[in-house]
Amino acid sequence: MKVTRKVPGGVIAHPNELDRKRIERALLSRKYYRYVSPNVTPVKAGYLIESPCCSRNIDRDGGLIDVAVFRYDTVSRTWKLFFKNHARGIWEFYSMYHRLASAIDELNTDPERLFWQ
Repeated sequence: MKVTRKVPGGVIAHPNELDRKRIERALLSRKYYRYVSPNVTPVKAGYLIESPCCSRNIDRDGGLIDVAVFRYDTVSRTWKLFFKNHARGIWEFYSMYHRLASAIDELNTDPERLFWQ
């Protein structure tokens, strides 16, 4: 006997409170700027990460700056990670992941120092 679960049409998987909290907890293990408390805000199809600017490289007053955006692509079923190009004032695509956890890990390690400035 084959059992299938039908998901109602029009249901939006992201953002949701469970993944928002999961991201929030995971950011505690980031490599850079561990002494600030980033905000995780739901946005259309994903999550916006903001953080106080402790380096003062972007905001001299140390205000909140955009760090990253996770967007879920329902067609490809992948997570897309974007970083903020503060010099140009635009979001730029960084990479694509099959799992949200992998995208969070990349943000936490930030090997190219594009996110946590």
